[in-house]
Amino acid sequence: MTPRWTPLAITYLVLAVGGLVGTFALNVWSVVLMRNYLLDLVQSGPAVGSIGVDIMVAAIAGSILIIVEGRRLGMRRPWLYVLVSLVTAFAFVFPLFLAMRERTLAARRMLSTAGSDDLAEPAS
Repeated sequence: MTPRWTPLAITYLVLAVGGLVGTFALNVWSVVLMRNYLLDLVQSGPAVGSIGVDIMVAAIAGSILIIVEGRRLGMRRPWLYVLVSLVTAFAFVFPLFLAMRERTLAARRMLSTAGSDDLAEPAS
């Protein structure tokens, strides 16, 4: 049986293609213009645009992941992480979400372990 392409998988695939095309085009432009890529990073030029596209696509994909995974795990208000990233930085919000996700998963493991201990037969 072949796995199906879910709407979420297609969304991530479209973002991947957009990220590839956007960054590749700007990187090629940088090479064609014979720009100093590293110097462009601190000044301006296609390299800066490439990094902008790179960060934007990663932030969009990460935001979708935050909302979908947060809902899947029953985390409260996962959309709030995305909102906070607009006034702080995605570089802050994404690791914060991952930390809170790990706490949620650890709590679930503790509950499932505690539940399985209750089912065990008492020692004689």
